[in-house]
Amino acid sequence: MQKYVAEARQLLALAVPVIFAQVAQTSMGFVDTVMAGGYSATDMAAVAIGTSIWLPAILFGHGLLLALTPVIAQLNGSGRRDRIAHQIGQGFWLAGAVSILVMVVLWNAGHIIRAMNNIDPELANKAVGYLRALLWGVPGYLFFQVLRNQCEGLARTKPGMVMGFLGLLVNIPVNYIFIYGHFGMPELGGIGCGVATASVYWVMFICMRVWVKRARVMRDIQQNQRFAKPDMDVLKRQTQLGMPIALALFFEVTLFAVVALLVSPLGIVDVAGHQIALNFSSLMFVLPMSLGAAVTIRVGFRLGQGSTIDAQIAARTGLIVGICMAVVTAIFTVLLREQIALLYNDNPQVVALASHLMLLAAIYQISDSIQVIGSGVLRGYKDTRSIFFITFTAYWVLGLPSGYILALTDLVVPGMGPAGFWMGFIIGLTSAAILMMLRMRFLQSQPSARILQRAAH
Repeated sequence: MQKYVAEARQLLALAVPVIFAQVAQTSMGFVDTVMAGGYSATDMAAVAIGTSIWLPAILFGHGLLLALTPVIAQLNGSGRRDRIAHQIGQGFWLAGAVSILVMVVLWNAGHIIRAMNNIDPELANKAVGYLRALLWGVPGYLFFQVLRNQCEGLARTKPGMVMGFLGLLVNIPVNYIFIYGHFGMPELGGIGCGVATASVYWVMFICMRVWVKRARVMRDIQQNQRFAKPDMDVLKRQTQLGMPIALALFFEVTLFAVVALLVSPLGIVDVAGHQIALNFSSLMFVLPMSLGAAVTIRVGFRLGQGSTIDAQIAARTGLIVGICMAVVTAIFTVLLREQIALLYNDNPQVVALASHLMLLAAIYQISDSIQVIGSGVLRGYKDTRSIFFITFTAYWVLGLPSGYILALTDLVVPGMGPAGFWMGFIIGLTSAAILMMLRMRFLQSQPSARILQRAAH
């Protein structure tokens, strides 16, 4: 019992800064939307459309680099810190290559935007302009993620939090300058949000670089860090580990985007109620997601130390803490759902629908917590391929089709509207949670030698 309590303390010490870092990052998007809305409704809509394309693209790159965390945690746990610098160097090469790919996609995103039904030409042009300004921040964002993963792999989660809040603080005045055209800068409206956010990503990367270079705890890694040439074997391994995570993240984000598109013809009340419930549940999701990141670090570190038993304790502790958190947030959601909905909108119909959907969101919070922490455990074991297969099956084979049938057809029950899609979310997330747990149990039942050999590879 004492081991579990000690592990829970370690996990929370790692997870709390990650939670704040995620809140800061989410707040940047919120600030962009609000400040663009203060300029004009068209500019706010352009930023919203641009963001819906930006997120899947950048999260693909972000997911690819997430493989660095368990690799570094494992090297740190096994006392092979001399190899970390080489992994980071190759991480920068990978980030640079992915940056080019993401930038090309964003530059050509105008084709997707203009293909949307009945889109206003001015709105389309502003959304394209926003993305073309924002794409210059892609390398800065991904290079920052390499350094953040380095710190987190070494169980240093506070720098990511500090840089996240620094980015948020810089974002507000820089947005103001470029949106409204102050200090001799052009007045760009919503496009100014793209310029500001791209600049902020570079500021965050440069500040993180300075901190990492000066940090005493990383001095031994810095001494080994020379400008590394591309090492194709390491790059291939990083890509093999990271690609399933990137695709899983991409499929998760696009699932919610597809549901938003399917809900949009149902009318303003349905769209607004759906968006409110989705926005609130995504805020709640920050807690288990951050805990999942902490579990990855602890499992990777314990496997590096050569202890499969301690890795199991880290995994179980993460799941227990996550379920306890999910129960608390679910009760909070159920009790205060109407008051929460009223913070977003005062239309009685919208509030009634959003409150009903939040009830469904409360039901899936436990499943959501188990599946995202389960994913963190599997990352720690470097079993990333199964994450892709599980998320694809759960979301796209089970969740979305069942949600579509319940929401928009009379095959099972009379069409439920947005609530049907939320029933689909419950089915998909619960399936993912069950499959993650089965895979975790299977991995942990393997002989210790095989588990450690896989982790060291």
